[in-house]
This record gives sequence, C-alpha cells and structure tokens, in this order.
Amino acid sequence: MPTETLEEYLETIYKLSEKGTVRPTPIAEALGVSGPTVTATLKRLQERDLIRRKDGDVVLTKTGRLAALDIVRRHRISERFLVDVLGMSWDEAHEDACRLEHALSPRVLSALETFLDNPEVCPHGHPIPAEDGTIATLEGTPLCDLETGASVRIVQVEEDDDAMLTYLGSMGMFPGTHVKVCEIAPFKGPIIVEVNGSSYALGREVADRILVTADNA
Repeated sequence: MPTETLEEYLETIYKLSEKGTVRPTPIAEALGVSGPTVTATLKRLQERDLIRRKDGDVVLTKTGRLAALDIVRRHRISERFLVDVLGMSWDEAHEDACRLEHALSPRVLSALETFLDNPEVCPHGHPIPAEDGTIATLEGTPLCDLETGASVRIVQVEEDDDAMLTYLGSMGMFPGTHVKVCEIAPFKGPIIVEVNGSSYALGREVADRILVTADNA
C-alpha cells in the first residue's frame, strides 16, 4: 500500500490529468511543497511503478491510476457521509475528507457506501469511482462559456478551493441548482446570474469552475 504522502500525490496527479498534461510544477503548487520535494517523491512513485516520466510529463501507470481512483473513491464517499449524515457544509467536508480518506479500510468503505445507498457523485457533483476502478464521464459546459438568457442546471463545482465553496454555498449554488444567465459584462467582466430569485455577480474565474447542463425543468 502507498504511504499517505504517496496517496496524496497520486490523487493530485489524477485530478490534474483530468485537465491535461501533468508537470511537476503544478503538482508542487497543488500540494504546497517545494520543487525538490516533488522531484524526490516522483522518484519514489516511479520506483513503485505508479507513474512514468515522458519528456518531463508525469503519467500514471495502470497500477498508479487504480491506486489514485481508490483514493478518490474514499475521499468522495467520505464527503457524502460527512455532508449527508453528519450535516457538515461542503467546504468543511472536503477538508476533513482529505484526512479521513487515508484511514478507511476496504471493509469500512464498502459498508459506508452501502449505508449511503451507493451514491453516484460527491456533494460537489464529481463522479464516485466504482470499486473496480471504473468512473463515469460527466458531460457539461463551464458557466463562463454561456450566452445571456441561458437557463441551466449546475452539475459540478471544482472542490479544491474552500473559500470559493463557502462563497457559492452562501448563494445556494450547489449541484442541481437552476441558474439563469442574466447579463455578461464585456471585456471579461462579471457574469450576472439569477439563483433562487436573487441576482449575483460571478467573476469569470469562478464561473469557469462551475459545470452546467441545459435546464429541462
């Protein structure tokens, strides 16, 4: 079994790989560690056949990807338990799930999943990997790419910024929430949206981290 540190690296590499090519610098930034620390840890991962290096890129091996998805699975099921059962907010749950994910045995994880009635996504809308390592593909469009008048439903919000989650939560912008784009300011200005009868201004950077789909309600 990988150590807790190696598990954190695998999880981070997997999440970064969902957005494109993974390089050491973004790994260091995501984990808040130095470049030399990342280099040394990547070497450990490579020695265990969990990653491979290609022209400076970091790529998960098949074994590494399965291990990463196992960590992601534990994290997202932990979040569901913390939010659905213990009533924690989704920003608090993310932080505590980062600790809890390393302590769950396969037996406890399976029992927890059954208790939660086999949830498909975490509180932020991210798919929960199956026990065999398969994971659903979520379709959607970033909120910042929409046009004025669009009526959509939130399906996913990036989970790695607690302050942003607190901000969006205060506006009720959770997965499943219906949103209407009222106005888009020019020159990369804010996007005015209507949520539950109230209007809010969202910066483009925040709107880019909210995935939505057509509102058929």
